[in-house]
Amino acid sequence: VSAIQNPSLMAIPFFVCAGVFMNYSGVTRRIMALCDVLTGRLWGGLAQVNVLLSTLMGGLSGSSLADAAMEARMLVPEMEKKGMSKAFSSVVTAASAMITPIIPPGIAMILCGSLANVSIGKLFVSGIGVGILLCAGEMITVSIISKKRGYAPTRQSRLNWGEAAPVIKDSILPMCLPVIIIGGVRLGVFTATEAGAVAAVYSVMLGLLYRELDWKTIKNGLKEAVLSTASIMLIIGAASALSWILTKEQIPQMLTQGMLAVSGNKYVFLLLCNLFLLFVGMFIEGNAAMIILVPLLFPIAQSYQINEIQFLMMFIFNMAIGSMSPPMGTLMFVVCGETKC
Repeated sequence: VSAIQNPSLMAIPFFVCAGVFMNYSGVTRRIMALCDVLTGRLWGGLAQVNVLLSTLMGGLSGSSLADAAMEARMLVPEMEKKGMSKAFSSVVTAASAMITPIIPPGIAMILCGSLANVSIGKLFVSGIGVGILLCAGEMITVSIISKKRGYAPTRQSRLNWGEAAPVIKDSILPMCLPVIIIGGVRLGVFTATEAGAVAAVYSVMLGLLYRELDWKTIKNGLKEAVLSTASIMLIIGAASALSWILTKEQIPQMLTQGMLAVSGNKYVFLLLCNLFLLFVGMFIEGNAAMIILVPLLFPIAQSYQINEIQFLMMFIFNMAIGSMSPPMGTLMFVVCGETKC
């Protein structure tokens, strides 16, 4: 109970709520249109839109499972109409949702920052480069596979300014949100928790502005946010109890001594850490693994004098891969539940 009363974790229900209202208020549809303007001429067409949408929506919602479910509903049927296989469409949707926890304001960053007592604002900023790199890698991969399979671009000619301007104009207000969140946290205007509240209020305001939110939709959105938050908090509570037992039994200290005895080389430690986290990600849900393992591994990384932001970003990245890896790949289960693949 004490673990889920951490003030930093209050950001989670706010960002979950913001993501839900983004989907209900037509924001997602507007950003999808912007992605189509940017990537429509690339091989893969809607598959490229899928990857870019996850990257942009990651900066708005912070929840990979919510994004995966939303994109599976919106994009996969359209991708199938364009001749793409159900399996390819489902995998692209799940793989692109891996970007969401890495692009700020990812819930994983808030969790890691609060566990390791590291600046969440710094984690947010470092996530931009990593997220863009993963997005570029996925878009190149989609392009190569699409060219082999003949998944054509959605259009052949370049859009003129008259066609592109209304789409860009529609997406300006939603795209201001990541700038407000990251800028506000880094400049000290508000904390990460307060940024979540700002995101939730901003998403409701956009919904009212676009006249797509009414009381019934707001009620359904709040219900969905409460259910998602409850499931996350139950995982955090249970994993924290195990983490407390491990700490009481002095497992972190024993692990540190064991690691230092094996090798004094920080690169060997990082390599072993990557392999270990990839393996763990296959069997344990990402947030639960973070709560158990960050307090164990972070002190060891500090003893090797590894940069704390780099280590935590590496941790989050590996957990994102774990969310796609069988047998516990939560993203695959969510997407296949929607697409019936």
